[in-house]
Amino acid sequence: MDVTVVTNPTVNVRLTSAISSFEVQRRFNRGISIAELKGKLEMVIGAASSCMDLELFSVSDKFLQKMDDNEALLGSYAVDDDCRIHVTDTSGQMNEFTDVSKVEKFEISDDAYEKRTDSARSFMKKNRFDLVREEEIAKKKAANAAREEENKAAADAMSVGNRCQVQVPGQPTKVGTVMFVGTTDFKPGYWVGVKYDEPMGKHDGTVDGKKYFECVNKYGAFVKPTTVTVGDFPEEDYGLDEM
Repeated sequence: MDVTVVTNPTVNVRLTSAISSFEVQRRFNRGISIAELKGKLEMVIGAASSCMDLELFSVSDKFLQKMDDNEALLGSYAVDDDCRIHVTDTSGQMNEFTDVSKVEKFEISDDAYEKRTDSARSFMKKNRFDLVREEEIAKKKAANAAREEENKAAADAMSVGNRCQVQVPGQPTKVGTVMFVGTTDFKPGYWVGVKYDEPMGKHDGTVDGKKYFECVNKYGAFVKPTTVTVGDFPEEDYGLDEM
């Protein structure tokens, strides 16, 4: 009885080269010649087929033999799936392109590089600065918003006619009457107009030509609501009835 052994007509091999550190896999027909194989490897490896030396390694990367007969078929070698074919470029041209030691280098001192405004270091510093600045601005906005909410809550808790005490940081404590509560045209936010019991104010209830409340000149002032405490603060007797 005749027995015919059928071999898979294609083989999957691993390809490596001295040109690149990457390993790729390709499938080839066992019936192509080594010359044809080199032609196919030109696009994969990047070297001219006429300048290729091929070496065959086993699945376990043990050297088997050189593939130096261009007329021989791929299948005539001991090629199995997952064997490795290593390609060497004998022209030396690829080394000219890959050897970075032959590339002329631009060198600059660290001090000179530090002064450049178009460098990667300058770019990173600027972006870090911008990021920190944006974070600081965001924190200030959040703090201002929280402070304004506090002022609004304080304003909502008082009414025109309330007696009050005003304690502005860096100024003496003053006593007077609430004459205005709300927003104004001269500055954003909530304000309280107060008529002081003494001439310790700045105006007569008029600011930038707009009348907000009535009082004698130098008795009126606008303060933030959080500086005002409403309560039983009777007017002082300054002895005006004495002769």
